[in-house]
Amino acid sequence: MTKRDVVFPAGRQALYERNRYSPAIRSNGFLFVSGQVGSREDGSPEPDLEAQVRLAFRNLNAILETAGCTFDDVVDVTIFMVDPESSFQAIWDNIVPEYWGNAPHPTVTGIGVTWLYGFQFEIKAIARLPEGAGR
Repeated sequence: MTKRDVVFPAGRQALYERNRYSPAIRSNGFLFVSGQVGSREDGSPEPDLEAQVRLAFRNLNAILETAGCTFDDVVDVTIFMVDPESSFQAIWDNIVPEYWGNAPHPTVTGIGVTWLYGFQFEIKAIARLPEGAGR
């Protein structure tokens, strides 16, 4: 097996090592980002939902930047939400436009779940690596 080309954002490597997964892997011109939640530095959930979602996007952006990408390079997104019926519209209207930018937007799959390890929102993404960003 070839060695995985793991991308670690600054300051969070211990959190990933403790939980035994990679934040992102570069492979064949793409960056595959693990689900990002609104965790504080110690790994605990941000209690306010909108603040938690913003923090999840900031955590995603930290990984993208470390790999030489921006959100414009994201081609596919999967979001997981606890109780999407009561929270989806506020998140989609108030927070997502801050990060999504202008059309064309990435493809999106939204999944309602009953448990996210104490979190209310998680986002995972696939981005294309720009030329020169390590392929």
